[in-house]
Amino acid sequence: MKRLIVAIDGPAGAGKSTVAKLAAQRLGYTYIDTGAMYRAVAWQALNDRIEPDNESIARLAHKIDLKLSYADGKTEVLVNGKDITDAIRTPEVSRLVSKVAQVPALRDVMLKLQRNMAAQGGVVMDGRDIGTHVLPNADIKIFLTASISERAKRRWLELKARGYNIDLAELEAEIACRDKQDCERDIAPLIAATDAITIDTTKLTINDTVKKIIELCKERQTSVI
Repeated sequence: MKRLIVAIDGPAGAGKSTVAKLAAQRLGYTYIDTGAMYRAVAWQALNDRIEPDNESIARLAHKIDLKLSYADGKTEVLVNGKDITDAIRTPEVSRLVSKVAQVPALRDVMLKLQRNMAAQGGVVMDGRDIGTHVLPNADIKIFLTASISERAKRRWLELKARGYNIDLAELEAEIACRDKQDCERDIAPLIAATDAITIDTTKLTINDTVKKIIELCKERQTSVI
């Protein structure tokens, strides 16, 4: 049976990473967190005190050694040999990553890495332009979404559990701003692919969403060679 290439896109806080990771585990596929790749560059920019303009981020993109490793259900993010898996999930990185992700030279570097990772199939890749730009020939494309209030609540609970004290209303405003930036950027904006299947997770549990994706994959496997 063919090992599929599964693309999952959606806005911030839609649950892409959690759902994609679990779906990959149940399918026995490799999970590729493209958002973590952009977060890693944003983290390095913060540490090097680099302004997120095109020229400086482009230089950084060519300089750093970025690696993702996935084993036993966990993705580890390494930059120049340093494990920054947890460090890339801070509010400071979240505020910067959308600006960094708009730099064309960085997106070119990421595009090559991501396509190489998916070349052998048997992958679940999540991000914001996977089905439309990175893997336009993916076997199945999912667009996950949820209301802004629900996404803000999820992110707030996640940050609270990690010890951050963030105002929920402020977080909701940040997510709305991120949506606008992602949807209006000139290169590979956040839109659902025309052949994507949209799943609104506002009222779904994580398990319900993963179950839907697994069912869609099983259906697709019967129709592809």
